[in-house]
Amino acid sequence: MASEGALVARTREAFAQEGALSLAADQFRERGGQTDMALAVARTIEEGGQLVVEAGTGVGKTFSYLVPALLSGERVLLSTATKTLQDQLFGRDLPRLVEALGLPVRTALLKGRASYLCLHRLELARHDAGPDRVSARTLAKIEQWSQATRTGDLAELPGLDERSPLIPLVTSTRENCLGAQCPQFRPCHVNAARREALAADVVVINHHLFFADLAVRESGMAELLPTVRVVVFDEAHQLNETGVQFLGVQIGTAQALDFARDVLAAGLQHARGLVDWTTVAATVERAARELRLVVGKQWPGAKLRWLDAAPEGIEPEGWQRALEELQQGFEQAAEAIDTVSEMAPDFVRLHERATQLSQRAARFALACPPESVRWVDVGQQLRLIESPLDIAEAVQTRVLKADKADPDAIGRAWVFTSATLGDDARLRWFTEPCGLGDAEVLRVASPFDYASQATLYVPRQFPKPNDAGHSGAVAQLAARGATVLGGRTLVLTTTLRALRTIGEAMRAHFERTEAELRPEVLVQGELPKRVLMDRFREGAGGGRAGCVLVASASFWEGFDAPGDVLQLVVIDKLPFPPPNDPLVEARSRRLEGQGRSSFNDYFLPEAGVALKQGAGRLIRRETDRGLLVICDTRLVAMGYGKRLLAALPPMRRVEGEAAFDSALAELV
Repeated sequence: MASEGALVARTREAFAQEGALSLAADQFRERGGQTDMALAVARTIEEGGQLVVEAGTGVGKTFSYLVPALLSGERVLLSTATKTLQDQLFGRDLPRLVEALGLPVRTALLKGRASYLCLHRLELARHDAGPDRVSARTLAKIEQWSQATRTGDLAELPGLDERSPLIPLVTSTRENCLGAQCPQFRPCHVNAARREALAADVVVINHHLFFADLAVRESGMAELLPTVRVVVFDEAHQLNETGVQFLGVQIGTAQALDFARDVLAAGLQHARGLVDWTTVAATVERAARELRLVVGKQWPGAKLRWLDAAPEGIEPEGWQRALEELQQGFEQAAEAIDTVSEMAPDFVRLHERATQLSQRAARFALACPPESVRWVDVGQQLRLIESPLDIAEAVQTRVLKADKADPDAIGRAWVFTSATLGDDARLRWFTEPCGLGDAEVLRVASPFDYASQATLYVPRQFPKPNDAGHSGAVAQLAARGATVLGGRTLVLTTTLRALRTIGEAMRAHFERTEAELRPEVLVQGELPKRVLMDRFREGAGGGRAGCVLVASASFWEGFDAPGDVLQLVVIDKLPFPPPNDPLVEARSRRLEGQGRSSFNDYFLPEAGVALKQGAGRLIRRETDRGLLVICDTRLVAMGYGKRLLAALPPMRRVEGEAAFDSALAELV
């Protein structure tokens, strides 16, 4: 056996029962799985290469990668899935470990520019906020906070709704940022955050920022990444879907209308009379509206397949003509702006936008490249989208390429980790689309005793998933459980339609319950996500009845409600990808073209990972107890159900309504 490297040895010491980690973690006790993961990370840092780790809930994966990364003395980049997790990592986990390990480490937090207050646009917003009283109050609060904040990170402003329409008015985008020409360039919060990141030993970012930079080289990462030798992606299961959003190309009629408004405003302010700005803006607006008219009436939220010269159901000649007129509108705008570009920095940015938008419109007039898919998102406006099917090529050629240039040198250490990365030993669900087929793979099981802590119930006498009465039956079953438990229930749905139906049905059910025993029914979308999570954890105002949360999409993961706050998780249907989604269709076609089964190699693994994520909301600590209900009879009636059941933690299973009622009673 090869001798243990110095970093591996130091990591082993830190995770010993009396080691440094015992000072940082409350009630620390040595866990074999956590130590195994930490040692694997340490070896990867010493030797270079890629490590993929699936670490079950409760392993303590954050400390498993942070300890060796900090002890290595290398510059480290940490990326996680959301800004909330970023804040937790930077504000809680890192400081505790840095102090416990006694290391002189400088840390920094870096987000995308939309997270930071733009002082220049705040000044503009003072004049443009309009008469809306709510907006005026919020703007006043932002102005007051702006005098005291050091970072300008809007997440630090208490009570600011992340959905506030004011946020785009007081933050910048790549398109409207004035750069070095901005009158607020020196105190700019975005630039300050980037300077701090370049000077830090450990930088915390998010996946969106990483891929946005990979796509446009704009976030400051281009200077940062070459100086980093250890890169860790936490919540890595989101990498592929995040990456394809940024590595594709988009153009929308809303973008065009925004551009036209900005051209008109800048032209009339800085170069009135020198160009017919009204005509320039109107030409772009008319072309955008004509493109929308060509599509005609469609279901809101429709995604139109685009396999040929035009999207499905649209006359190709009219579509191509409308695209050409949009391109010409941008070209004419660029020519007009070019004549006055030296008069104000706004015009330099507008010229760049016009050129880029013109190129995108021209691209969509050509055939779709292989290994990509196109579609049109239809709403009040249109979005034309071209997306790669996965990030494998980008990861291989633009991320890992530099590490392969010198085979004798120790390259970067790349660590990818999550609680859920697949349902097979090689974790192919994750490694294949991410281009990590050669990576070392480690699976660390959860330390929780699921057989005694959790129970799984799949009702056999239940409406089929596509029956009209299915959502109503889910609501009834969830209400029955919530009544026994006094709330403490999370209902996860696979569609927004089911979300609304179940939420309304549960509220109607509890209207017949005595007020003091009535759980509060919270429904995603009615309040900001952070408010919903806090209210659920707190219960219903401290009374006897707790809360029921009906949620979809983002609540399947990242929602942490440990203890007896959450004891019942109800999942309405197996979370298969929507078969008519253009990206899903294209991925399926590619697999079938390779002679593989799209159902076995794509739909089932996707459903297994999502199901495992949803089930993971239930047991968050070694003392938690709970009941998981999956209201989809296919799980026990179809042959593939065994594979999906195997993807779940090894919970005790019960059958029949009487056993369900007994399992509920055990939790009270």
